[in-house]
Amino acid sequence: MSDPIRILGLDPGLRKTGWGLIVSEGTKLSFIACGVVESDEKQPLADRLRQLHEGIASVIARHQPQEVAVEETFVNRDPQSALKLGQARGIALVVPALAGLDVAEYAANLVKKTVVGVGHADKKQVQAMIRVLLPRAETRSADAADALAVAICHAQHRGARALLAQYQLRKA
Repeated sequence: MSDPIRILGLDPGLRKTGWGLIVSEGTKLSFIACGVVESDEKQPLADRLRQLHEGIASVIARHQPQEVAVEETFVNRDPQSALKLGQARGIALVVPALAGLDVAEYAANLVKKTVVGVGHADKKQVQAMIRVLLPRAETRSADAADALAVAICHAQHRGARALLAQYQLRKA
């Protein structure tokens, strides 16, 4: 059996960034904690991004994950909303990187397919599977459940990612 690894999943959003922490040990997954980092809609964008930065940094400092997985941005039809979401996602990527953690990214469809078995599953299906895979999980929001799904996806794919990285190093 492999050593336990603490994985933090992040579901970026400007209003709410979901986070979920699990431990993966071989094929066994255990729930540790989850929640949401919120920004104040009434504040200027720079302050909202600072709030997300501080909130994610606090989660990392408190829970000491070893690896982080971030959901890739869903394409939005409204360019202004897509830009703001991209900025929030940038915060979700840079905060763990600044803490010296490895950060992996996963497409939303891959996360859903890994957790539910269907790439276009809805939020209720994701939440239902989170309850099955992590029975102790107390997800009070869809954002936290989505973040746990990202962490589970990383737990399932991290071995393949490591093998691919080794192969690419040998090839270089």
